[in-house]
Amino acid sequence: MEYESDPRHLANGSEIPTITYSDQPYIVKTDDGAWLCCITTGVGREGEPGQIVTTMRSADQGQTWTQPVLVEPAGGPEASWAVLLKTPAWMPRRRRIYIFYIHNSDNLRAVKADNPPYKDGLCTRVDSLGYFVFKFSDDDGRSWSEARYPIPVREMDIDRKNPYGGAVRFFWNVGRPFVHDGAAYVPMHKVGGFGEGFFTRSEGVLLKSANLLTESDPEKIAWETLPDGDFGLRTPSGGGSIAEEQSFSVLSDGSFFCVYRTIDGHAACCYSRDGGHTWTAPQYMRYADGRLMKHPRAANFAWRCANGNFLYWFHNHGGRFIREHPRRRSIAYEDRNPVWLCGGVEADSPDGKIILWSQPEIVLYDDDPWIRMSYPDLVEEGGKYFLTETQKDKARVHQIDAELLEGLWAQASDGAADGAPFHGVPSEKGLLLNLPAQGRPMPGQAPAPALPAFTQRDHRRPDYGTQDLRQGFALDLWLRFDALDGGQVVLDNRIASGQGFCLKTTARGTLELVLNDGRTESRWECDPALLRPGKLHHVVVNVDGGPKIITFIVDGTLNDGGEHRQFGWGRYNPNLRGVNGDETLRIAPSMQGAVTSLKVYARYLRTSEAIASYRAGLKRS
Repeated sequence: MEYESDPRHLANGSEIPTITYSDQPYIVKTDDGAWLCCITTGVGREGEPGQIVTTMRSADQGQTWTQPVLVEPAGGPEASWAVLLKTPAWMPRRRRIYIFYIHNSDNLRAVKADNPPYKDGLCTRVDSLGYFVFKFSDDDGRSWSEARYPIPVREMDIDRKNPYGGAVRFFWNVGRPFVHDGAAYVPMHKVGGFGEGFFTRSEGVLLKSANLLTESDPEKIAWETLPDGDFGLRTPSGGGSIAEEQSFSVLSDGSFFCVYRTIDGHAACCYSRDGGHTWTAPQYMRYADGRLMKHPRAANFAWRCANGNFLYWFHNHGGRFIREHPRRRSIAYEDRNPVWLCGGVEADSPDGKIILWSQPEIVLYDDDPWIRMSYPDLVEEGGKYFLTETQKDKARVHQIDAELLEGLWAQASDGAADGAPFHGVPSEKGLLLNLPAQGRPMPGQAPAPALPAFTQRDHRRPDYGTQDLRQGFALDLWLRFDALDGGQVVLDNRIASGQGFCLKTTARGTLELVLNDGRTESRWECDPALLRPGKLHHVVVNVDGGPKIITFIVDGTLNDGGEHRQFGWGRYNPNLRGVNGDETLRIAPSMQGAVTSLKVYARYLRTSEAIASYRAGLKRS
């Protein structure tokens, strides 16, 4: 299939069986070497009656699965949002696995909500209320206990202020449980009400059990609700009312790190130095260089890997819920495609360990921009890394290129000190043009390299339709502008009809890439306020033929739109056939300034490669 050339494409994953709807495919490795996956599924769509939790096992890293096991009867009240916790190998009862989920035990068919948007003030979606319960398995997930056991959750301010004064609890969970210092911790997200955007108020808590790992009688398992006080984890000061889907990681010094979604255009995060009892003031997520990360109202999870480093799943744009603008009210949930990964490394701070986050790479995508993939899990086995995800109809497992991850983690050290090793520096793989030649000045023109075709006719198909080659290219150049007037041409291989590509300045003081195949044209520009007259700049322009996305990395910084626009990356027309034009590539034909170095690649460069190239150039200069 045409997807085979790009392992990042969703269709290249291995499917996890579900009924129709699928959500939260989470995995633990059992003592007999299998993967045990829990998933929320059902006969209808998300939130409709018939929603259940199932589990299944795989002995071949997600390639095939056993028949699903029902955790609750199919005809019972809604069971949803399951997560798994396996007793660690060093505990005396090794084989026990716990499954935690939300159960509408009272079988409520409607609850009070805002009107509008809910007709007559009643919400009939009832999969995020009731009781937080668990069952257990002592046979590696082949069967589950008949009884379910409710967890007592301490009432807080958000519960008392719901329409029932806390008598009915609203909540759900997507966070992965974890173990620390012999105690078990299970996340939960409290909800204050249902209304516009579904949940109108939310905050996160941790349920701690000091004896779950050692107590064989589930009736004797004790629980406490953290943090201390009457409020859970919320947004930073001045933020919105949504703080949910908390994801926790334990650092090497025992500190807890938590990241969670908001409706503010950024994810929030905080640290606990006392086992979850108290937390630092929430802040919005930032890269290691101090810039804010951008993220919509979507799951964003962090995981600690076996090597002690971290990975962070997010969507790299600033979709926000804006109550004053009706047309933008739903945008906070959109654009979960593609998925981006950051790498995290620990660093010291006056208060304890913190995580420094790299700039991101695209790790998964689908051709349809409206497809949304989310609720992932990370699995490591035999030095390999796997991600699960769901787009609500199918859940899948994907093996992730370890070299991509190593490049993310290496960003923290590349160029940090003289003599530091450079990881991910662009090799000569795919290098088509490298100017100037050693000892020579930059020419004004050069033979235009033959760039890969993007699409072509597929003679294997009966209808001779499109074959997507998923090819792209990259421009890597150093340049200096004497002035930033619009219309300056930096690179140009276009013919009279416009076919080819052009890199030029705009009236906004930006660089813009124009792509034209003689039939259609696409363009995207770098973020404003980055280029300065008289300064030598390094610019990488990526045309990624997988997700059909253009990115700019200027002076080692991947453009994300900043405060100027929601997206720093842009999509180009998927029907574009290619951008080969004139046989001659014109270099700085109408530029006030100079191009001092130029590389053209027959592939996109990873963000880590572009950053390493920038740092290497700085060391040479």
